[in-house]
Amino acid sequence: MTGVPASAGGPSGTRGAAAAGRGDAEGTPGPGAGAVSGGAGGPQDVRGGLDMREENPGHDGPGEQDEHGERDEQDGARPVRGGKIAAAAVNQASLWNVANLLTMLRLLLVPGFVALMLADGGYDPAWRSLAWAAFAVAMITDLFDGHLARTYNLVTDFGKIADPIADKAIMGAALVCLSGLGDLPWWVTVLVLGRELGVTLLRFLVIRYGVIPASRGGKLKTLTQGVAVGMYVLALTGWLATLRFWVMAAAVVLTVVTGLDYVRQAMVLRRQGIAERRTALEETRA
Repeated sequence: MTGVPASAGGPSGTRGAAAAGRGDAEGTPGPGAGAVSGGAGGPQDVRGGLDMREENPGHDGPGEQDEHGERDEQDGARPVRGGKIAAAAVNQASLWNVANLLTMLRLLLVPGFVALMLADGGYDPAWRSLAWAAFAVAMITDLFDGHLARTYNLVTDFGKIADPIADKAIMGAALVCLSGLGDLPWWVTVLVLGRELGVTLLRFLVIRYGVIPASRGGKLKTLTQGVAVGMYVLALTGWLATLRFWVMAAAVVLTVVTGLDYVRQAMVLRRQGIAERRTALEETRA
């Protein structure tokens, strides 16, 4: 609860004080956001005194029964921890959300895909079809987990780290298997994986100046790569085998072009960041 004693206006007074200091959804303090008078407790920071109903909207007011028939504690009975601790608890509780579960599924599919791809020497059409199914599931879940995380606010630290790892793991495993079996030249595998690792490293190098957004070309590259690799995983013959060659050629071209574009964006971002810092330093000295 807010920590405001009942003498300050009872439950209705408590709700009014919490609402006055809440501000908007972006964390901008509202009117009276400096401090809330806590009676005997003195001034209290608003973030530390927000009503727990702000983070658990299903809870009823003080002294009222909730859906389980239990009563909330009266105001001031127990102090509420700071907003940062509460936010950390929420993030920890949301670890097992649907977006992260899809990411974990993709990670588990990697060893299964490799086993299916290399079963019976790696050239059996039946096993290759099963390997393609595992690869297709991984690609489809890649499309959904990020969308679900952004749409329903399911973004977690685990997802930020595991999602790109899962993407590169399934694609890298497929490329290495195909090259190892002689279906795909090794220079294609080295080029694609080198580009992915290079762009990831580039993002980290310029992150102090800003974030390089994903471009439409990069998304098209990912889609083309997935289609091309999927066609190579299948044991195709005839005109379909010719078609997959040209799809892979398009994927290689997009890989190179988008990689160079990321380098250009990184250079521009770094230049702008240095200029802004220099201007801010000069203004500070003046």
